[in-house]
Amino acid sequence: MKDYHKILVFAFLTILFFIYTFSLYAMNADFSSIGGDSADRGKRIWQEKNCTGCHQIYGLGGFLGPDLTNTYSERGNAYIKAFLKSGTKTMPDFKLTSHEIEDLTEYLKSIDQSGIGRPSQLKINYDGTIAQPEK
Repeated sequence: MKDYHKILVFAFLTILFFIYTFSLYAMNADFSSIGGDSADRGKRIWQEKNCTGCHQIYGLGGFLGPDLTNTYSERGNAYIKAFLKSGTKTMPDFKLTSHEIEDLTEYLKSIDQSGIGRPSQLKINYDGTIAQPEK
């Protein structure tokens, strides 16, 4: 193949790549129209408000606020909603709507149902893997 043909093929593939990439980003740019269930919407709010900047989930995230992995089962629905509604000295009031508070609470409930998030409470197996503690 001559150099001229190689350049044409390369240019054609490059143009196709950019068209495909642009179309993918354009199709997925508007997340506000995506429905999903309440926990999915809560996760999006969690990400939009950068809650991980202060709080942890499964021991990962910031250290200013507490790990919220098992807060739903430890503290309950009303406790979570009270904090989300008004904030605290260290946690700002995000002016969340009642629907957003409900969605965030459902997200924390879904995380809570997935297991124990405190690394100190996990059982370390002899082969280096971890397991949930036996109840």
